[in-house]
Amino acid sequence: MSGGTDLLRVAELFGPTLQGEGPSTGRHAVFVRLSGCNLSCSWCDTPYTWDWSRFDRSAESQVMPAEDVGAWVAGIPAELVVITGGEPLLQHRPLGVLLARLTASGRRVEIETNGTVPPPRAFPAEIVYNVSPKLGSSGVPRARRLRPAALRDFRDTGRAVFKFVVADEQDLAELCALERDCDLSPVWVMPEGITRDDVLAGLSFLADHAVARGWNLACRLHTLLWGDTRGR
Repeated sequence: MSGGTDLLRVAELFGPTLQGEGPSTGRHAVFVRLSGCNLSCSWCDTPYTWDWSRFDRSAESQVMPAEDVGAWVAGIPAELVVITGGEPLLQHRPLGVLLARLTASGRRVEIETNGTVPPPRAFPAEIVYNVSPKLGSSGVPRARRLRPAALRDFRDTGRAVFKFVVADEQDLAELCALERDCDLSPVWVMPEGITRDDVLAGLSFLADHAVARGWNLACRLHTLLWGDTRGR
């Protein structure tokens, strides 16, 4: 067993599958979903990674050496590795061990993060960040969910895209202000929803706004294909 400094708390490992969100939508991918989050979004589609009032932590997560996670990923024939959560950057020290192995093997690695924890300087330079700051519809107080300094740090890496779940007109207004104040680019917007009907309705709502503002539109491909099925 590896030392305690490289132990990751893992919610699930799955793939090969398809990346369902952001600029890599549709790409053949493998997912490493880590456990634990510092937010509590009302519409979160992975509450089993953090909501221990509803889910049994001992059943929903396991502690694994980073090298073991890397060995598992090595057995999956997918060029893209998506590290998600929860909030993966809460485990930045052991995650750095995994990232070093993955990038050394030539894999493309994307980290999905809520943008409240700055990008660690020790991470490999090849890492791409899908930064998803939470807007008002999440139900989380603004001071917890938005850290402008951290968002600017991600922007300054030159390897970040900013991906927002937008549920209503209030979210749109907040996004416009945040984009301007933090000079965020590129921006992707996507609907909230865990059913095909909700996602399609949200896409219809967002499409004209995206065109008018120069944003990119993400479709939540995994939801359209498989609904709210875990491990897809």
